[in-house]
This record gives sequence, structure tokens and C-alpha cells, in this order.
Amino acid sequence: MQYISRRKTRKIKLGNIEIGGDAPVSIQSMTNTDTKDAEATIKQINELEKVGCEIIRIAIPNKESADKITIIKNNIHIPLIADIHFSCELALQSIENGVDGIRINPGNIKVKNVAEKIVNAAKKKNIPIRIGVNSGSLEKDLQKKYGVTPTAIVQSALRYIRILENLDFYNMKISLKSSSVPMTIASYRLLAGKVDYPFHLGITEAGTSFAGTIKSAIGIGTLLAEGIGDTIRVSLTENPIEEIKVAKQILQSLDLRKGPDIIACPTCGRTEIDIINITKEVEKEIHKLNIQQDIKIAVMGCIVNGPGEAKEADIGIAGGRNEGLLFKNGKAIRKIPESELVKTLIQEIKKMTII
Repeated sequence: MQYISRRKTRKIKLGNIEIGGDAPVSIQSMTNTDTKDAEATIKQINELEKVGCEIIRIAIPNKESADKITIIKNNIHIPLIADIHFSCELALQSIENGVDGIRINPGNIKVKNVAEKIVNAAKKKNIPIRIGVNSGSLEKDLQKKYGVTPTAIVQSALRYIRILENLDFYNMKISLKSSSVPMTIASYRLLAGKVDYPFHLGITEAGTSFAGTIKSAIGIGTLLAEGIGDTIRVSLTENPIEEIKVAKQILQSLDLRKGPDIIACPTCGRTEIDIINITKEVEKEIHKLNIQQDIKIAVMGCIVNGPGEAKEADIGIAGGRNEGLLFKNGKAIRKIPESELVKTLIQEIKKMTII
């Protein structure tokens, strides 16, 4: 059953992916390679695609990076976004070289003739522009009037949205970023009632895997649960692959994405198997399979919490002394030595799923 009612937005297209409207929420990340090193950038993008990345952004800080766009684009399979901070010319060059979209620092479109050049180029190629407003770089007049607040963030976004709209350009998505989770949530809520453009969600500068995962799960998850958000990026000070893993789990937890759901009981004095390491190993092996359907997998520490408490699981194991019990849909199948629990569980899951 679907419990989340998605916010109704206009639909845009980024390469071969639809965003907004009734399209699924997409997972995005950003490379951390030097874009001038096309080989390393292509390698990382393809690795990210394998684990579920659907949209990728690359930094374009200089002409040498923009020159590599064509070769990168020709060697990947997912939409490519150019991240432009400093230069109208780099935006134009990136568009000409074949990117599927651009994320531009709003300061670049303050000047009308510059905005016109970028908009005309984007119209010609039919690619969207993402306006990304950050609480750390708000205009001084808005800070003076509102402080660093959700109102200031939204007013800044509306200022740049109107610039593009006045040029008859509506092919855009919006992001409102802050390292503050409550400020980010409040900003998106406020803008959601004012425009119908798709939103890209994220908590900027979220931090390490531990802190960043928690911040992102709360911030992105809260908004998605309210139906707000069309693409997401979990920003971690980590290998970008970890961003994809967290993003997928957030979406699966809200029933916005199909995939395996691993449930596991906490440790307690009844546990007679190495439940912590067994669960980690199961999670690692399941991640490798890239399962494309819903399946609930239980890893339980003892018979007490086994088939009974996990009866809703499609398949699972429950520990005993030096052995475990394999069960499906709450019914015991057979006993297995502890050393073979993970291997047997994964073999059975492979038989049940689409990989």
C-alpha cells in the first residue's frame, strides 16, 4: 500500500530520465575525481552506476575540464550534469559539449545578457538548469532583511526563478541547501507552496558516514515522507558509492523504491551465534546482488526471535548454539551449521529474486 502522496510538479527530462510529475524519485551523486582526468572520471561514474546511481554531476572549474565532457559523455550510460560555479563561458562550453543538464551558481545569472546566453543555449539543446541556493551564500540584502532563515533562502530562490521565467524558461529544478536539517526542511516546505518545479533534495556538508547518514536520513526522509522531492543526493565525506547505498536505503524505507529489506534483532544475552558479523556479512552479500524487487530478509539472534517475530519476512535465519534455522514465511525449513548460515541464506535468496 502506498502511504505517501507525492507533491504535484511539472515534469522535466534529464537525458533519458524523467524528473517530477509521476516519475520515481531519482538517485544522484557527484564524482570526486579531477574532471580533467577523463579516464578516472569515467571509471568512477560507471562504478557508481553499477550500485544504483541514476544521475551524475561533475565539477567544471576550468576549460580543461569542460573539454573532457564529450569523451566522458560517450563512455557512460547515465545523465551527466555539469556543475558550474564561476563562469558563463564554462556553462556555454559544457552545453555545447553535450551535458544533459547544468547546475549553476545563481550569481552567474544576475546579469541579464549573461542569463540570456545561458538560457538560449539550454533551450537550443533542450536541457534543464538547476538553480541551487545555499544558506551559506545568501545575498547581503536578503540576509539584512530576513537573516539566514528559510524565508531568505526561499526569497533568493524565487529571485533567480523569476529571472529565468522572464526569459520564458521553465525547464528547471530547484535545490535549497543548508547544513542545518531543520532549516533545510522548513525552506523546502515554504517553497513547495509557491512553485511547481521539481525539487532536488540534500543536506549540504552533512559530514562523515555516521553523522552525514543520520542528517540526510532525517532531512531528506522527512521531506520525502511529506511527498516533497524528486531527485536526491546524500552528501557524505566518503566514497560516493556510500552515498548511493544510503540514498537507496532512504527510498526503500519509505516504500519509494523496490529492493531488499534486511531486518535484524539487536544483540542480547540469548544470542548464541555471532549475530553482529553474520548480519554485516549478509548485508554485504545482498548489496552485491543489486536485487530489483521487494524481499524481506530476517537475521535473528535466537529461536525466540526467529520465525515467530520475523514471520512477515520472506526468508530468514535464526541462531541457536553453533547452528541456525533457515525459515521462509515463518515456517522452519532446516537447520544449518553456523559456518554455513550466510552462504545458504544467499543461495536461497538468489533462487527467489530477480537479479
